[in-house]
Amino acid sequence: MKLTRILNLTSGIALAGALLWQHGAVAQDATAQSPTDLAEGFRMVEVASVSDAIEQLYHQQAYLSHDMRPVFKTKFAGPAVTVLLKKEEHTEGSKASQGMLDAIDAAPPGSVYVMVLAGDKDGAGLDYAGIGGLMATAMKYRGLAGAVIDGSVRDIPQITKLQFPVYSRGIVPSTTINHFRLAGVNIPVQCAGVTVNPGDIIAADEDGVVVASRAHAADILKKAQELDDTEHRMIPFIEKYRSIKEAVATFGRI
Repeated sequence: MKLTRILNLTSGIALAGALLWQHGAVAQDATAQSPTDLAEGFRMVEVASVSDAIEQLYHQQAYLSHDMRPVFKTKFAGPAVTVLLKKEEHTEGSKASQGMLDAIDAAPPGSVYVMVLAGDKDGAGLDYAGIGGLMATAMKYRGLAGAVIDGSVRDIPQITKLQFPVYSRGIVPSTTINHFRLAGVNIPVQCAGVTVNPGDIIAADEDGVVVASRAHAADILKKAQELDDTEHRMIPFIEKYRSIKEAVATFGRI
């Protein structure tokens, strides 16, 4: 009888331990989200809410310059793969930029290709097309989510026909070949006024592009979801009571 009580007690302790471990694992899983899960979450919220969330949580402005615009209306999000090209006149042809192509073939599906054309003077990169129809085709069929080019793009009819999402700061017919050289892949870059690190979450919609630090992406997403929810509840309130002042007083958001 005594042995039976000991066995029952041991089993109870083991069960309690298993339940505690399971609870801890569930709690950990709830906060540790994969880049894929995070990207899906960012695709569901408005970029304006993400921008506001970053500013409210970290007092930072993490949206790209106002002239970073889409080739066509689109919405996407994903972890950044970064490519830096620097202005340098040469006669080596495409081999000097081979790494920008290698980065496409190596990028995991769902990535956002972030290219910076760093000129020898401010704005010099805007006179060159970082990508065109061929690179956009490769990105689409590699499963990338989109591209953000701190520079210009070309082959607009092909990119539009592909329906591959591309943001850029301009449109020109020129090439980077013999004018730029690869300076790095998956390194921190300064893109349209914001530092982008490899793996940071890039979110884009018709309002523009914002960068969510990978280290804080889960918290930023949670805050953005809260802001989205508040704003969406305010709209019918304003429609009903016809007062923006009362809506802001009630919900505390503008």
